[in-house]
Amino acid sequence: MATARIKKGDQVIILSGKDKGKTGTVTVAMPKADKVIVGGVNVATRHRKPSQADPQGGLEKIEAPLHVSKVAHVTADGKATRVRFETRDGKKVRVAVKTGETISG
Repeated sequence: MATARIKKGDQVIILSGKDKGKTGTVTVAMPKADKVIVGGVNVATRHRKPSQADPQGGLEKIEAPLHVSKVAHVTADGKATRVRFETRDGKKVRVAVKTGETISG
């Protein structure tokens, strides 16, 4: 399995689907499933029956996972970029392909 190019806390842009062009921060990364959850993006509505835990019930909005191939890192100018790995000062770091800047995290 390859090293994760997108991690929790990264700023990403959506490349395809109904939310194409939206940006957000990765809140959950699931590297084994190759999925991420991005805040405020890919929101699904679930109809919930009232229960003892939630006596009100009603509509519940849930952020659904996206495949990592549908998201890309955002550069400082707001454009999508791929990520590559380089060794700098003896450490393996993530680097933006378009700008060459090091991605923290």
